[in-house]
Amino acid sequence: MTQTNTRPRIRLKPKANARGMRHGFPWVYANDIVADRRTRKIEAGALAVLEDENRAPIALVAVNPESKIMCRVLDRDLDAQLDAAWFESRIRRALALRERLFDTPYYRLIHAEADGFPGVVIDRFGDACVIQPNAAWAEAHLETLTEALVSVTGVTTVLKNASGRTRGLEGLDDVNLTLRGTAPDAPLPVPMNGATYMADLTGGQKTGLFYDQRPNHAFAAQLVQPGAQVLDVFSHVGGFGLAMLAGGAGQALAVDGSAAALELAAQGAQASGSADRFQTRQGDAFDVLTQLADEGAKFDVVICDPPAFAPSKQALDAGLRAYERVARLSASLVKPGGYLGLCSCSHAVDLGRFRDASSRGIGRAGRQAQLIHTGFAGPDHPQLPHLAESGYLKAVFYRL
Repeated sequence: MTQTNTRPRIRLKPKANARGMRHGFPWVYANDIVADRRTRKIEAGALAVLEDENRAPIALVAVNPESKIMCRVLDRDLDAQLDAAWFESRIRRALALRERLFDTPYYRLIHAEADGFPGVVIDRFGDACVIQPNAAWAEAHLETLTEALVSVTGVTTVLKNASGRTRGLEGLDDVNLTLRGTAPDAPLPVPMNGATYMADLTGGQKTGLFYDQRPNHAFAAQLVQPGAQVLDVFSHVGGFGLAMLAGGAGQALAVDGSAAALELAAQGAQASGSADRFQTRQGDAFDVLTQLADEGAKFDVVICDPPAFAPSKQALDAGLRAYERVARLSASLVKPGGYLGLCSCSHAVDLGRFRDASSRGIGRAGRQAQLIHTGFAGPDHPQLPHLAESGYLKAVFYRL
């Protein structure tokens, strides 16, 4: 008897987009499913066969009755076994792409749906990996995933990061764990774009460092002339500021609300050999932008990379107003002929809306602008063409 015959069946409602599922869309929402008592009793993380309204099979899915995304497509092979070989094959395929792209093992190794691991993020820091298993099926198979990860990559330390709202939506815990090896007792140095960043794998945000902005850091570094004065707002651990110093900037001011993040940024500047050209200012970014304007400060390059102002569709309008305000306040700090970079990591804000909000803000500041570049996440954050949410990061660069 095949696994297909023993696994639960989940059927789509007649109006659900079965064609989209067959063509690659990876999610099935709870309101698209015929939910009977048997379906509701399926254990979170269990596997099932997804069928269309006529009971024709579509894919093997992972189920979570507690989530609005009730099913996540795992495989087109209905009899697939989620054993070590299954995990190793997908990790090996993801690793081959990263090794083609990067000379050193510092990158996002697994980018969720786009790498065939729905809801799973794995960032690599040399001999250490941090896993965010943000879906119930991954939590249920975490041991097998960890074994496969070690087998394929040879890393000696594997950490589980359980932070973030997504796990809460899946009904999962928020307990961080050391799955293999020993957790580092100090931040790890990470080389990128000629600078060194300090990644706190156990106490920092998310996995400890945001790799997605790497190509945008590099573009910003191209904008600086020797001796340029640059401002990095919402700097976290110094992402844009340290890259621009490595590119030849004379002075960089990093602004963030987190003292811990700014301390890591300062350590990164020290490790990069640019501590004498690096300053920090802790505070609410909107307040600091206003204070800098009152002080008459001007910069050759200003970058603003805020957290997600619109993490959901319900927050879209408020988020767009916040992006417009950031653009207005920061534009006033750019010298004539200088450059302004604005970023959004909000899933709910598409590129067109974000660009329009940014341009409105610049106009409200009384500045004229040329849009010179649009950036996205790096290639270690591949997009799934059928899932708009996988293209969450946008960066627009203007010459004012």
